Amino acid sequence: MKRIVLFAFTVLLLTACYHRTDSPRGSWACGCDLSWLSEMEHDGVTFHESSTVGDQPSDCIAMLRADGMNAVRLRVWVNHATGWSNKDDMLSLAKRAAAQGQHIMIDIHYSDFFADPSHQTIPAAWKNYDYKTMLEAVREHTLDVLYALKEEGIKPEWVQIGNETPNGMLWPMGKVEKPTADSPQLSEAWDRYAGFTTMGYKAAKEAFPDINVIVHVDNAYMYRDWFWNALTEHGGKWDMIGLSHYPMMFEWCHHTWQEMNELAEKNVRQLIRTYHCPVMICEVGMMNWGEGTVYDSVAALSNEVMTDFVTRMERIDSCMGIFYWEPEVYGGWRPAEYIPLGWGGYDMGSFTPDGSPSPALKTLLKSERVRELEK
Repeated sequence: MKRIVLFAFTVLLLTACYHRTDSPRGSWACGCDLSWLSEMEHDGVTFHESSTVGDQPSDCIAMLRADGMNAVRLRVWVNHATGWSNKDDMLSLAKRAAAQGQHIMIDIHYSDFFADPSHQTIPAAWKNYDYKTMLEAVREHTLDVLYALKEEGIKPEWVQIGNETPNGMLWPMGKVEKPTADSPQLSEAWDRYAGFTTMGYKAAKEAFPDINVIVHVDNAYMYRDWFWNALTEHGGKWDMIGLSHYPMMFEWCHHTWQEMNELAEKNVRQLIRTYHCPVMICEVGMMNWGEGTVYDSVAALSNEVMTDFVTRMERIDSCMGIFYWEPEVYGGWRPAEYIPLGWGGYDMGSFTPDGSPSPALKTLLKSERVRELEK
């Protein structure tokens, strides 16, 4: 009986993701999430190719493309009050990125604001939906976003069904925890979360049959086999595993950056072996703050951390690339929604205080694996 159960579960793992580890090396992504770009430009922020005095402003996407960027990630909220990162804003940035020859990743949050391991808030317009209606909302929203791109002649290469969802999405309906043998209610929650994921998967394939569907979790250094096993057992589907990695968040993780990078490499390799699908680093971020010698010291350390991490990921054939999260942020800029919340500016962007790409960002964009593919 144990052999039968083991065989059945192995079959489930092999059918959970459809794209295998023979994904082409040519699809390696040196990417950036630039979702704040249009709001920054609206606020008058400028970007420069160098820190040289008198250097004229440059188009951020074109400048990063010249430095080696080949992919852009863009988030989508259902209906955020400011309008930024909603469908129309995403579409405007996607058209600009596609015109620059960029591969496109769409990150659907299924929320009106940031979705992450601590927040997976149901959109206001969906708050009274029952499970069946919520499933249909996931389907319709996914199709609405992807068909908007299709109508513009844009074919995204990847789409995320949810953002950083180790605890599920659309809370409380789709909130999940680590399964335990004596908690049957958790099984019902996993059925709902897996249902949302699978509905998003099917809708994405309806719009673009060969799109890579990503399920994305945080903390690349943590091996959460229980999450992927439970999602598989409850019928969840994906093509690619997505991870976030912030190795300089020492106070949260209780590891050195060297340990974080080493653990992330070990985790990526294990995920590929166990679940037979590629892995994408959907978010990475390094510290980037200060002025003068303080900034120089932080920037040098960030570049050291990035160099080590990129080197580790490059040597894993089925790691498909890395996206820097909002690297264009600098100078204390903060989005409109942060102001009433009393939040400060994001301090892990990757531009210098003068508005030019930092060494860490250039290290990622000049990946040796990309250079190899261009030969």
